[in-house]
Amino acid sequence: MVNCCGLITANKDPVPLKSIEVELEVRDHVATVVSTLNYENKEDKPLEAVFVFPLPGDAAVCHFSAQIGQTQIVAEVKEKQKAREEYDDALSSGQQAFLLEESEQSPDIFSLSVGSLPPGESASIRLDYVTELAVQADDGLRFCLPAVLNPRYQPLGSGGSGGSGGVQVTSVPASLVPYSLSFSARVSSPRPISKVESSCSLDPLQYLNSDQTQATIKLAAGHKFDRDVELLIYYKDAHQPTAVVEAGQASAEPGSLMGDPVVMVSLYPEFPQSVMSSVASCGEFVFLLDRSGSMGCPINNSKQQETRISSARDTLLLLLKSLPMGCYFNIYSFGSSYEHIFPKSVEYSQQTMEEALKKVGEMGANLGGTEILSPLQHIYSQSCIPSQPRQLFVFTDGEVGNTKQVLDLVKKNSGSHRCFSFGIGEGSSSALINGLAKEGGGHAQFITGTDRMQPKVMQSLRFALQPAVVDISVTWDLPKGVSVTVLSPPITALFQGQRSLIYAQLTGQSPKAAEGCVTVKYSLAGHPSQNQLRFSLKPAEDTGSTVHRLGARTLIRSLEMEERERRGQPDGGLKEKVVQLSVQSGVSSSFTAFIAVNKADGEAIQGPLVRRNIPIAWMGVPPSKSRNLRMGAAIFKMDDEFEMADDVPPVMPKQPPRDPLLQLVSLQQASGCWLLDPALSAALGKTSEEVDKSKPAPVNSDVWATVLALIWLHGFKKDAKEEWELLAMKAASWLRSQNAPCLTECVEAGNALLGCSMQKDVLGL
Repeated sequence: MVNCCGLITANKDPVPLKSIEVELEVRDHVATVVSTLNYENKEDKPLEAVFVFPLPGDAAVCHFSAQIGQTQIVAEVKEKQKAREEYDDALSSGQQAFLLEESEQSPDIFSLSVGSLPPGESASIRLDYVTELAVQADDGLRFCLPAVLNPRYQPLGSGGSGGSGGVQVTSVPASLVPYSLSFSARVSSPRPISKVESSCSLDPLQYLNSDQTQATIKLAAGHKFDRDVELLIYYKDAHQPTAVVEAGQASAEPGSLMGDPVVMVSLYPEFPQSVMSSVASCGEFVFLLDRSGSMGCPINNSKQQETRISSARDTLLLLLKSLPMGCYFNIYSFGSSYEHIFPKSVEYSQQTMEEALKKVGEMGANLGGTEILSPLQHIYSQSCIPSQPRQLFVFTDGEVGNTKQVLDLVKKNSGSHRCFSFGIGEGSSSALINGLAKEGGGHAQFITGTDRMQPKVMQSLRFALQPAVVDISVTWDLPKGVSVTVLSPPITALFQGQRSLIYAQLTGQSPKAAEGCVTVKYSLAGHPSQNQLRFSLKPAEDTGSTVHRLGARTLIRSLEMEERERRGQPDGGLKEKVVQLSVQSGVSSSFTAFIAVNKADGEAIQGPLVRRNIPIAWMGVPPSKSRNLRMGAAIFKMDDEFEMADDVPPVMPKQPPRDPLLQLVSLQQASGCWLLDPALSAALGKTSEEVDKSKPAPVNSDVWATVLALIWLHGFKKDAKEEWELLAMKAASWLRSQNAPCLTECVEAGNALLGCSMQKDVLGL
């Protein structure tokens, strides 16, 4: 009889995973994460425990080991099929074995198999990875520990070739996850740490020195697995470029990646404010909105009424009102199928804007699954409009299984567009969201916790409307005898406040005091510019191998993508190169796996092996909809998410009263002006009579209405300026074009009516 006194799943199976301990070390903008998973078999049979879990999409897994009693076994990286065979052979001969492998379809999903854990036995599994920290629009560095793995929708026929390694993903509500999490972090930087924020409750930040360049932080006790653990780290003087040189490993062969020094260059170009404050009046803006069933979930834990889809609808309203006259646009939405509002992108006008907004208002989370590939293919099949650079905005909760296929398509079309991506809610795939922006030369944003979607999206629209940086080149100036091999792909985009990381291998000898120099040149709005950074070629002692592993990861990802592009053609041994580099650097890839076998002398483990799948949290997906997810072959077999039966009408959540800001914005015309009507008076909190009576006699009614709207925005919604700034600039531009008389008198009368004290220059007049 099975002993059920331990933690159990929804199926009443005991769970051998007891706790997860995570230690994070952040050095400047790079993080090292050490996770310890503690297992205990309380049953009377030997167990195989299988845990499928997410990691950050650009993480480089670089260590995997197991501690059983006094015995420690360190895993080796081997070609994936060999590792699987070795694991199966060990289990069949009664040995303990441990296998860690990355999904072939999405680099942010891993499967951990703990084999032959005898009755009463405990094991601690240690997993280390390194990752870059992405820069947010407000200069914060974002670290995310994914705790939620939402089911990934795998379109039929999108890849996967069968094979071994089938894994059942067991989902339970976050409140029922039967193991605990402890999390602590240490942050150090050459610059002072100004603050650390989180979507989860934290103990207060503890500074370790007087100049505040080192600090520790802990997750408050009682954290539930109901959200990803997100940290936002802010440094003073964040924009300074840096270069870190890391010494090669003495045990590695000179001339190899791990044997040579590797430099990591971080660049933050500063662009002139005069150029950045100008906005383009052209472009083709294509908005691609996820309408799968999971978009009907609440956007966060506190505002239960606001769903992901309703927030996206409000965001599209702000976007459409902020577009410049003369541009082109279209809106696509997708689920199991896709729709578009116009057959092809149309010129932005009052008529096309109204038609689009009517359709947006009717959009629900009712299109089933998450098939993003087909609408992207359709968008790219449309010929580009001359002199209207294409800008693609993708909104999704990121639950797709064919991530690599999607990213390959975006990269293939990166020469004709920029892609801005938005991950909505807990559990969105960082590999997909960051990858779309990286391959599409754009910017990625995550909307989690109590974040509002609108300011983050409008920030990205500002990036899209700013002049593009062109003619980017990177040159190296090194002493004689030293050569450089760049490991990173070429830089395709530079934005205000966006960091670019370049990894390069340095081969050869140089005098001890020598230094190198890297220069980035580019052209912005017709002005040539350059950023130059000097760095010492003598690495600091004891620098570890974080930079080497991140450099190896960067090169592995590039080679994997090239191998997929050439699939079916001679590839020059690209797969073999990836395997060789992965084994040499000890960094995971889609073609390799970590394998550890306990070969210590001991009796073979007796009895049939019982499999236990470790459950992971789901967010808003019914537990009855458990999914099959096959690691390796990576086939995700599932029903369309929340697909409605034909005879059951979708239940629409009760709509909260409309935000006054969105009420006012909804009344703006495409040209930028407002019309004087009762709806505007109501949005301003006045009667039509009060508004009409206060209007200066010679002033045109539309000018009066527009001045009032601008005063109200600046006077009452200053805290939401990021959301309305672009449409206010458009309104001010319209007012200037009217050459209206008595504008000063008009502003004074508006201030008196609304109880404000705004100056003309503040309003942009």
